[in-house]
Amino acid sequence: MNKSIAIAGIHTGIGKTIASAVVAEAIGADYWKPVQAGKDQRDALLIKELLTNGEQRVHEEEIILSEPLSPHAAAAIDGVAIDFRTFKWPATDKTLLIETAGGVLSPISADSTMADFIAFYNLPVLLVSMNYLGSINHTLMSIEVLKNRGIKILGVIMNGLENEQSELFIRQYGGVPLIARILFISTLDNDSIKRRALQIKPALLQILHDANNQ
Repeated sequence: MNKSIAIAGIHTGIGKTIASAVVAEAIGADYWKPVQAGKDQRDALLIKELLTNGEQRVHEEEIILSEPLSPHAAAAIDGVAIDFRTFKWPATDKTLLIETAGGVLSPISADSTMADFIAFYNLPVLLVSMNYLGSINHTLMSIEVLKNRGIKILGVIMNGLENEQSELFIRQYGGVPLIARILFISTLDNDSIKRRALQIKPALLQILHDANNQ
């Protein structure tokens, strides 16, 4: 799992799935979402459509829950016990992007959070954020949670439009780089993902190179 990277978010609905598709396309990575809550809204199926050769690069979920709720609540409805320590990881020789659910402290099970999952497997993190009223707070709290667990933060990816003052404060106070911006995509398809991937590829590759040489 030394080539695995977690895609974590500061909040629910922050655009982690699209960010995952763009990052995976940019660096040629595979994709895995271990826990999917909502069997009719599977992010893996969307990623398969968006990625080049998506059928070969998107791995099946470990657990698929019926309801689109927080995983611990959805698991309770389905009568499923989730233990991330026993997950069977996909076999791949590529970098594996692992999309978490919700925010950093969203539950992954009845007694653990996404941050616990990330820390247990010692995964470096790309943190996905977006500018909205309150996002400075959510971003900085997420950064503190990850740092307090000793989790390496590769950097922040911003979804959407720029807010210079907000982003400056996050960089200075949080002490992590804002490494890429993914502008909103009006039409989701492989071509649009490839265009965004080309825009952020140099910065991503530099960050990963630096991280591997530290």
